[in-house]
Amino acid sequence: MAPLGEQVSYMGADEPGSAGDKDAHAHHARACSSSGVGYTGYGNDMEMAPPRIGRALVVIVDDRAAHAEHQDTIGPLVTELLDEGGFVVDAVVTVPGEAVAIRNALNTAVIGGVDLVVTVGGTGVSPRDVTSDATAGVLDRPIPGIAEAIRASGLAAGAVDAGLSRGLVGVSGSTLVVNLASSRAAIRDGMATLTPLVPHVIEELSGLDEG
Repeated sequence: MAPLGEQVSYMGADEPGSAGDKDAHAHHARACSSSGVGYTGYGNDMEMAPPRIGRALVVIVDDRAAHAEHQDTIGPLVTELLDEGGFVVDAVVTVPGEAVAIRNALNTAVIGGVDLVVTVGGTGVSPRDVTSDATAGVLDRPIPGIAEAIRASGLAAGAVDAGLSRGLVGVSGSTLVVNLASSRAAIRDGMATLTPLVPHVIEELSGLDEG
């Protein structure tokens, strides 16, 4: 995975960036080059501030952003909320609404050893909403209680897409994977519901929770 908090952008071989950035992340870009994945890091430089809880990666499922047809505005929001919750964000990954691309991004994050992956978008009922289907193929153990809590809380807060979301929450390897709907209200409410629960999951996955 990318070094913690480092700002990178990998949308193609000719993408501008420092030589240091490209060298540090070349292996990660190659690992997902077949999936059409683009990388944009939004995290602050945290080298002097170790992660308080763990490492996170954000996956934005958006056809237009993945093809650079418009700027991603959701990644910075999720990164800010994760930072407030005590996470260092390795990177924000933008993928199209295709099951293979989503699954590749998730598998790469799990192999890279991040503690938490938050996906945003593609959780509805349209034919292009395949995030939940792709996630199901990656999870080892689902955690339906958290997914239901996110749905119920989002609907109560007026985030209709959260209430209608087919989003999943579960564990893949030692990584917690969470699907969120794409509205800003759904993201804010979902993160507020999720943040207090994540440390307990990570403790159990790390063998630190004796209960």
